Amino acid sequence: MNISFASAGLAGLLLAATAADASAWTRHTTVNTWRGTYTVNAAGGCAAGVCSRTRTVTGPYGGTVTRSGSVVRTGPNQYSYQGQVTGPYGGTITRSGTVVVTPPPY
Repeated sequence: MNISFASAGLAGLLLAATAADASAWTRHTTVNTWRGTYTVNAAGGCAAGVCSRTRTVTGPYGGTVTRSGSVVRTGPNQYSYQGQVTGPYGGTITRSGTVVVTPPPY
């Protein structure tokens, strides 16, 4: 299984971090496939300058994958992020770093 911290998700978190504090959100859905039913629960929001999210996917045989992450603005055009994925057998991948955004010249 190839697990990666999606750059699109990071971009979304970065955009959310630039906005004012937002209300929390939750999502719940089920996906039916030929392998069985997958249940997805997700939640996120922004508070005190930090935006975070968590998503849990439970497969048809009970295996669960949890992905969480957060981003905070650390300065003008600079953000710090961290993300973690825990697989169905307990293995964990953690990623963190800093992103500096260079605005285009006008």
